[in-house]
Amino acid sequence: MFNDNKLKLGIFGTNCSNACAITLAETSFEPTFDHNVEIAKKLEAAGWECMVPIARWRGFGGPSNFNGVNMDTFTWAAALAAVTEKLQFFSTTHIPTLNPIVATKMATTIDHISKGRYGLNLVTGWFTPEMEMFGVPMMEHDTRYEYASEWMEIVEALWERNGVDFNGQFLKVKDAVSDPKPYNSAGRPVLICAGASGKGLHFTAKFCDFNFGFMQDMESGAAWVKKVKDLAKLEYGRDLGTFTACPVIVRETEKEAQDYYDYYVKEKGDWEACENICEVLQVQSQNHSPEMYQKFKERFIAGWGGYPIIGTPEQVTDKLIALSNTGVDGALLTMVDYNAELPFFNERVMPLLRQAGLRK
Repeated sequence: MFNDNKLKLGIFGTNCSNACAITLAETSFEPTFDHNVEIAKKLEAAGWECMVPIARWRGFGGPSNFNGVNMDTFTWAAALAAVTEKLQFFSTTHIPTLNPIVATKMATTIDHISKGRYGLNLVTGWFTPEMEMFGVPMMEHDTRYEYASEWMEIVEALWERNGVDFNGQFLKVKDAVSDPKPYNSAGRPVLICAGASGKGLHFTAKFCDFNFGFMQDMESGAAWVKKVKDLAKLEYGRDLGTFTACPVIVRETEKEAQDYYDYYVKEKGDWEACENICEVLQVQSQNHSPEMYQKFKERFIAGWGGYPIIGTPEQVTDKLIALSNTGVDGALLTMVDYNAELPFFNERVMPLLRQAGLRK
């Protein structure tokens, strides 16, 4: 995650059914261990940086019950780390559902299995029906980050030393210990967070290595990158990286790519599941023009709201160059059928990215 590649690349969401495409389009992809191993091997052979899973406990309904079948992200990462050599794996965790001492032990165990190729994607919890499954009340937005800050203080302390006492507003531990310590004695697992609010950005700038965000366009994306990097440097004296997400459709011709996008999004999109997500996120049609609301839903169906990159290998390369020019450090790419689509991307796009100086 800290190599010399100007634009780092990863894959998002392969532990969940449909991954990030809210669609009923045909696909060979399944959120199984065997499929994920196959994907990981393709990524590793082509020099990609990472795989980031989605922490999901229940689906979003609709005909697809989007993300309804899902693998736990800690055991997923441990298993994949054991059968690979270079790729970095993350566990996405909903902080209120996991005791910080348990999280520390699990994360450090996987860090050793992977020999340092591990990180945590920190989420404060936002899907109310999931939190209710755990009997955990949904905290007010800013309170979630106050809770997460106490959680991270305990985890960071345990990565450094034993005999940790902590007496916070939300969490208390007494004489806590956790061995072994992280695999790299001078570091710890990589931390990423998609916090976008004021509280979320400050939490990310204080504790994390990368802020994960969704770009509406290149101009606003560049402004986001500058904002989070400046915040981390000025307020906390830290360097903060940035990652975004992009659904990618690359085909031999522009028409083939656009036709497939229209097919899986506009024709085969699971609009009911998308409406359910909009309701949870409190994105309501009356607050947007019909055109803007439709565009918002299309983005979500295409790939969880990421910036779509569609076209020929050359066009996709040009768009990834433009993405890199915003200053963003990396992108998690999403596809409808990873094992079917990755070989073409690796064969045709990766060499062009190397020629453009974005990849070594």
